[in-house]
Amino acid sequence: MTFTVPEDYASRPAVVVGAGTLGRRIALMLASAGGEVRIYDLAPEVRTAAEAYVTQQLPAVVAARAGARAGRVSSTGDLTEALRDAWLVVEAVPERLPLKIEVFGQLDRLAAPDAILASNSSSYASRLFLEKVEHPERVLNTHFYMPPAQNAVDVMSSGQTDRAVMDFVLKVLPSFGVHPFEVRRESTGFIFNRIWAAIKRESLEVVAEGVATPQDVDGMFQVNTGAPGGPFRLMDQVGLDVVLDIEEHYAAENPDLPEGPRKLLREYISRGELGVKTGAGFYDDYPKR
Repeated sequence: MTFTVPEDYASRPAVVVGAGTLGRRIALMLASAGGEVRIYDLAPEVRTAAEAYVTQQLPAVVAARAGARAGRVSSTGDLTEALRDAWLVVEAVPERLPLKIEVFGQLDRLAAPDAILASNSSSYASRLFLEKVEHPERVLNTHFYMPPAQNAVDVMSSGQTDRAVMDFVLKVLPSFGVHPFEVRRESTGFIFNRIWAAIKRESLEVVAEGVATPQDVDGMFQVNTGAPGGPFRLMDQVGLDVVLDIEEHYAAENPDLPEGPRKLLREYISRGELGVKTGAGFYDDYPKR
């Protein structure tokens, strides 16, 4: 079915569904082009924190990019209200397939007919979310990394995405200060994350085997690559629960992957040490929230 892209997008809101670490960062970038952004989350404290984050960070993001303008951000726990007249909906809920299937069914029913429905999933292809979707031609992956510092976005078809949607998203996203790259065939982990997954998994295995500490791995990584941080700092930023969800998905596809990395992650999670968002993870020097 041919899909008519929302050419009037500049006058319509964008919506982020899920106000966690990445959801609020996506909302920040979408709010940096002068338009309206709505954040949806069922948890009042989470959506309030997300709205506050965008409000606080937006002036610096706008100041750093020529042509950027501060938009308007709001949050709600009412999905129908959030989706009203939206041109783009970015799903950023936890990496659990049954949940994403339910969410995309709701989005397809409630969003405007020309709204583009995108998933920020870091490990699942949007093809897997179509079970309850009647209009798969408007569904795709737009996987953001860690904006505003890491502004690449993987753009991948669901296999049924209208080519006009792909071209439109690739054309429009740069106006929000991000850099889209097309994934030209279905790929678990998309482009960069496939490469990152190998680095992350081997780093976890080295620590799980007792070969080195997280701090030593990060220190050597920084010395040898010149990077400002290492794999364990980055995992703490993402959230160790999210990292584990992703690793479980990879392991389901490839049972030959070592168990050590997932076992190590579970040990930290069992202690409530999820990284930056809980004040401690592989490092314990984060402010308590």
